[in-house]
Amino acid sequence: MRQTGQFDYFYGMQADTYSFYRIPKILFTDKIFKVLSCEAKVLYGLMLDRMSLSIKNKWFDEQGRVYIIFTVQDVREHMGCCRQTAINLLAELDCDKGIGLIEKKRIGFGKANIIYVKNFATQEEAGGKESGNRECGCR
Repeated sequence: MRQTGQFDYFYGMQADTYSFYRIPKILFTDKIFKVLSCEAKVLYGLMLDRMSLSIKNKWFDEQGRVYIIFTVQDVREHMGCCRQTAINLLAELDCDKGIGLIEKKRIGFGKANIIYVKNFATQEEAGGKESGNRECGCR
């Protein structure tokens, strides 16, 4: 038997009292992003949210680019998944193996990688390159 909760309706402006993660609509509507799983799209939204904390903490590299720290363990906790699934989700988004929405940079042995969350809007402005094209600016 399925367990359900006793949830009430929203009244008036109650919905405005909650915090929400924002996931760009383009990830669901543009053909270039159709290759991404829904889980990878949600993870990208979580990473975009983490960017605000990085900005607040002034986590910028020498070129002024914002970066985040988002470990495999962080992915596991936020997404409720096993280690291999977390690794696969990161790979879907990564420049090396995936679509290029994030770029991981190794900063040292035993330290967490830093992640640059890429701006999806620049892809749109470039005329929507095919997802197989590796001209994403990754090193």
